[in-house]
Amino acid sequence: MTRLFQNCSNLKCHLGTHSGEKPYQCNLCGMTFSISSKLKSHMRSHTGDKPYKRSYCDEVFSTNSHLKCHIWTHNGKKPQQCRHSNKSFTSNSHYKPYEDTHWRETIAMQPL
Repeated sequence: MTRLFQNCSNLKCHLGTHSGEKPYQCNLCGMTFSISSKLKSHMRSHTGDKPYKRSYCDEVFSTNSHLKCHIWTHNGKKPQQCRHSNKSFTSNSHYKPYEDTHWRETIAMQPL
């Protein structure tokens, strides 16, 4: 798969995910991150800051991706489609455990 990046900074951040380099460290718990924006998002878990607000209800979220998933629960959008069945999910974090059940079933059917 070929990935394109809008600028050199984005490419550098992406390459950091492959190198294992994590230069950004949380000064409260010590967790490390390869991208500064991930540290910034993580810091919200300590501060409780939730800057992303839904305009139709009073729900607030610490990340834009959590807000998007919440919106999808209202409009029925489920972009994560299972490759093995017709089941779909609002987020990868909901889809991945379901997909793992297919993987476990495949392993269980393998001869010893």
